Amino acid sequence: MHKHVHADNEIIEKTVESAEIGMMDEDELIDLAELFKVFADSTRIKILYDLFRGEKNVTEICEDIAMNQSAVSHQLKILKASKLVKARRQGKSMYYALADDHVKTIIAMGKEHIEE
Repeated sequence: MHKHVHADNEIIEKTVESAEIGMMDEDELIDLAELFKVFADSTRIKILYDLFRGEKNVTEICEDIAMNQSAVSHQLKILKASKLVKARRQGKSMYYALADDHVKTIIAMGKEHIEE
């Protein structure tokens, strides 16, 4: 995992070098700020971190992070609306997973940053 983060760091550094902040329009800056607001809640971070290990249903997430279903469902709705989590129905159950590897990268880089 750690090597993967460094590879992503190199990609991000090259992206930052080639994209000046002045090139972002106001809407993009607002969208970026809104995305980071979603990461500002520890319950949402717990859910995202729990989904690192793969797809889970609400009951499994609740057990893993020791929270009630209504609280977890509320946060999953926010994560889904922010396109950080995807859901699929299987019978009567909904299964949740990280939307893509970008979510893992953002969290892994944030974790690496606070551990420095």
